[in-house]
Amino acid sequence: MTLYPPVAPMLAQAAEEIPPVRPHAPVAYEQKFDGHRALLFTPAEAGGRVQLQTRRGSLIQDRFPDLVAAAEQLPGGLVLDGELLVWDAEAGRLSFEGLQRRAAARARTAPALAARLPTFFVAFDVLQVDGATELLTLPYRERRRRLEVLFAARGLTAPWTLCPMTTDVAEAREWLESWTEVPGLEGVVVKGMSQPYRPSVRGWTKVRRRDTTEGIVGAVTGTLARPQLLVLGRRDEAGRLHAIGRTVPLAPEVSRSVGEHLAPAGERHPWTGVRFASAWGTRDVLDVTLVRPHLVAEVSADTSIDRGGVFRHPMRFQRLRLDVSAEDVAGFGEGRTAAAG
Repeated sequence: MTLYPPVAPMLAQAAEEIPPVRPHAPVAYEQKFDGHRALLFTPAEAGGRVQLQTRRGSLIQDRFPDLVAAAEQLPGGLVLDGELLVWDAEAGRLSFEGLQRRAAARARTAPALAARLPTFFVAFDVLQVDGATELLTLPYRERRRRLEVLFAARGLTAPWTLCPMTTDVAEAREWLESWTEVPGLEGVVVKGMSQPYRPSVRGWTKVRRRDTTEGIVGAVTGTLARPQLLVLGRRDEAGRLHAIGRTVPLAPEVSRSVGEHLAPAGERHPWTGVRFASAWGTRDVLDVTLVRPHLVAEVSADTSIDRGGVFRHPMRFQRLRLDVSAEDVAGFGEGRTAAAG
């Protein structure tokens, strides 16, 4: 049977750390990139079209004409699973913001954007070859072998990249601790060597690097006495307070403790009239109560940060930094830099 889009990709569940090694259940570790999940389908017959599918099943090949053109390097009837990345030559780095622009482009503007923000496809799985040979039931080790053979036999180069993989847990920990300092790499994915590919199932494990940082508490949901989550900000060079993200919901005992230190906002709060998204990339808004921006919260955050300094995933509250003032917090746009002291 030939695979056609949409194909639901296999998923990963989050974990705090790399799982312990089990000798009787060997695993592989892949680098986790901060991009957009995508499945690529090359046509099995002459005259067919290359198709590029998002995780949710939408077809977006018209927005990535550079990738479609490069698919001539690939054999027909191939289905690859991987991650879309964009390189910003002007900034000299991978750019999630650039990827967002590419993903939202219309067909008439896509070629111009492709020239400035070229796309790369990091392949980490192969689901079909030859237009009819499905590989879903094969163990990961065999699918990985076939993927490596494909890259070697075809001499594939940019924009096609083979996702780095290791079976050495020490090397995987090195990736997590050191390599994630590089923008665009956010962690590792752990996969069982004997696992088949199971669409929609969270059968893999993803571990994101997390660092401690600080932000100024500018708003909360819930009440001042019992805040549910915190909206944090940082000041720019002109002293304006910009939102950098929100925390996950606070535990009840933590909520009571934080509520003891909150104060109502004054008449000139910098966020008066501002609306905050409930999650990154959504239009749903939070029902917030503004507070006096004098408290500093220490949080744990992953490496997914927009160029402007906004954390895309909710942060985890650690504690209030009552020993430092809001003026000690790193400025807006300074990433994960911590407060002084």
